[in-house]
Amino acid sequence: MLFKSFTGLTVQEFDDIYYKQITKKYAKHEIRRLSKGKERKRDIGAGRHFKLNLKDRFVMILVYYRLYITYALSGFLFDLDQSNICRDIQKIEGLIRQCVPIPQKIYPLTKRLKTPEEVERNFPGFLAFTDCTEQQIPRPANNKRKKVFYSGKKKRHTVKTQLMVNNRDYILHKVAHKKGRKHDYDVYKKNNPFIPKQVVNVVDLGYLGIETDFPEQLSALPYKKKRNGFLSDDEKEYNKIHSKKRIIVEHTISRLKKYRIMSDIFRNKLRKYNKVSDIVTGLINYKILNQQN
Repeated sequence: MLFKSFTGLTVQEFDDIYYKQITKKYAKHEIRRLSKGKERKRDIGAGRHFKLNLKDRFVMILVYYRLYITYALSGFLFDLDQSNICRDIQKIEGLIRQCVPIPQKIYPLTKRLKTPEEVERNFPGFLAFTDCTEQQIPRPANNKRKKVFYSGKKKRHTVKTQLMVNNRDYILHKVAHKKGRKHDYDVYKKNNPFIPKQVVNVVDLGYLGIETDFPEQLSALPYKKKRNGFLSDDEKEYNKIHSKKRIIVEHTISRLKKYRIMSDIFRNKLRKYNKVSDIVTGLINYKILNQQN
């Protein structure tokens, strides 16, 4: 239980990813990584070596993502200095991203679905659920950045990520982070995922206007109460049913935020945000697949 609390994975899940994926891809990953950039003056394998073995580095990054502790505390736990913690995490992130089912690997497959059976397999019940989540960032120093990252909804400076999940909590699509000022529906209009015509896209009132702007796509929104108006009993009942169905995407966002690197104030550089969210969504997808098998 402690291992799962610290890493987000059971021992079995950890071993499956490590032995079936990471160890098999590590050699090629390192050759590719060391071959990038300027022409090397020394053979691959020479130079500075990692102080931790591969398995311990995998544990380290999982603990860092799950608990979002400082580099100083990570260094104390793994007997490294802060610069080595930073270096070790950066060097292994690309490998882990290759080894988990991130949405970017899944989405191209959903775009090629043809038969109803294939659609049903990827969209059980012919349903998709779309929503945005926000995460606070430190207040920008630049006045222009302060304005574009300020979320009127959260009253904080944030970044926004849009997710599309299926009826089994599997994340099928993820948009690169957007500035917090952008409205959910603006994000959708410029980054709308492909959804098969048989599938109903279940959204909240933040996507008001989707039925008009995307008439070829089946969409389901709750009823909105008009100013000084009332909802009928049938409309209230429909909204309850709609909420019960749409809770799936809220549960997925909750799983995402159990990794504190995705819920606390994001202390890293924003250029790293998409890579971090890729890995976390990939780990969540892996756990969902593991539960279904």
